[in-house]
Amino acid sequence: MMMPLALLIDTLKSIPWFLDFNSKQLERLASISTIMEVSAGEVIFCEGDRADNMYIILDGQIAVDSAVPGHEPVRIYQAEALDIIGWSKMVPVIRQRVATTTALKDSRLLVINGDDLAGLCEEDNHVGFVIMRRLANVVATNMLTTKLQLLDLILQLSGEHSGNPTL
Repeated sequence: MMMPLALLIDTLKSIPWFLDFNSKQLERLASISTIMEVSAGEVIFCEGDRADNMYIILDGQIAVDSAVPGHEPVRIYQAEALDIIGWSKMVPVIRQRVATTTALKDSRLLVINGDDLAGLCEEDNHVGFVIMRRLANVVATNMLTTKLQLLDLILQLSGEHSGNPTL
């Protein structure tokens, strides 16, 4: 859905990720962004797809699932408002999606063009530092969540634990 630049800037101002940006930086970010609405059940991107955009969930819920050969996909995360999906676009060595994302509820997402965002990060060191620092936090949180899920699975298989991991 196309939105006027002013409305996109207002949306960006409501996202804590961008509180450190000045009006010129917000305007530039808005110029490479759009809002996408998805219905429950709609796939946003599939594992193996070419990585192109980064998404910030404005409202709704998104399932993040990973394929397991010979088995059903495994839910690795359930993203909610202000969570980031598609962040792997900002990691230069990853050229394809590492998970499949599906809307669990009707959802609205801020879509940021990944190539343009990478270019903006290169051009404006402050923007690049803030974005990469925030992405490092997302990656670290995802790694911790995955580690806890893996440890819980190991304990379940060994018969020592049968509950959910503490996050």
